Amino acid sequence: MKALYFALLSLAIVSCQNAGKMDVQAAKEATVDSMKVVLEKQRVIDSMQVEMARVEEARVEEAKIETKREVIVVNQQAPASTTTTTSSTTTKKKGWSNTAKGAVIGAGVGAATGAIISKKKGQGAIIGGLAGAGVGAGTGAIIDGKKNN
Repeated sequence: MKALYFALLSLAIVSCQNAGKMDVQAAKEATVDSMKVVLEKQRVIDSMQVEMARVEEARVEEAKIETKREVIVVNQQAPASTTTTTSSTTTKKKGWSNTAKGAVIGAGVGAATGAIISKKKGQGAIIGGLAGAGVGAGTGAIIDGKKNN
C-alpha cells in the first residue's frame, strides 16, 4: 500500500513540476520507473522473508532432532557367573547457543535492511549485515548469561 502511495505521490510531483514541459510519454516512463523501483524493493523483502522462513524451519527441524534420544542397552554375562550387567547411554546433540542464533538472525535482518535503505545495495547489505550480526550476537550473549545464572 505504501508503494502505491509512493508511486502516486512521485507521479504527482513530477507532473506538477514539469506540467508545461513534460509530455504524456515521459510521464508514463517516470511512473513505470518508479513502480519498478518499488517492485524491486518488495522482491528483496519477499526473498528475505522466504529465507527467514527457511532458517526457522531448519531450526525447528534441528530442535526435533535434539529431542530424539538414542538409548543403547548392552546385556553381558560374566563367564563364570549368572550376573547380567545393563548399561544405558543417552546422547544429546548440542544445539546453537543464543549468541550464534542472534548473530545469524541479526546478520540476515541487517543485510536486508541495509540493501533496502542504501543507495549502494551491496555496500549497504554488507554494512547492515555486520552491524546486525554484532547487535544480535550481543543480545544472544546477554540471554545466554541470564540462562546460566
